Amino acid sequence: MTMPVAPHLIPLAGFAGLMAMAAIEDWRRLIIPNGLTLGLCILWPAHVATAPALTLAAAGFAALSAAAVFLVGALLFSRGLIGGGDVKLLAVATLWAGPGATLPLLFLTGLIGGLLCLLFLTPAGALIAAARPPLGDSSGDPARDAKRVLVPYGVAIAAAALIVTVPPNFN
Repeated sequence: MTMPVAPHLIPLAGFAGLMAMAAIEDWRRLIIPNGLTLGLCILWPAHVATAPALTLAAAGFAALSAAAVFLVGALLFSRGLIGGGDVKLLAVATLWAGPGATLPLLFLTGLIGGLLCLLFLTPAGALIAAARPPLGDSSGDPARDAKRVLVPYGVAIAAAALIVTVPPNFN
């Protein structure tokens, strides 16, 4: 006997797969491909249409929350404090999480990101960082560039997004 699949789980599975791919790509190359973020944006209306407890009003507030996170992220990006791919991924993660889970998403992203930073301060983290291809956005100062460690923050964003977004869909 086969169990029918709940329709809202199909876009959720796509969300989980695309978030995992974003984390893997950021870990490997320190780049979150725009196609993954775009895929998450395109898949979101299917989630809105099929999620049993999601109203259009809630979807509108989710979009406003995502826009607010994007604007703050864009400001941080303009100051060189966060990567552009991270800004886009965090905004789309906020879209999927919704306004009620935005603060937990941001908190968990910071917590997991802090743990990643600690990892990169260890000898194992130095080996991981050395194994990655160099990025072309050097500061021009060899001493500063030698000490600079780039953390794949997309991993933290994706992990936090999965933690706050997936479990509520199984209640």
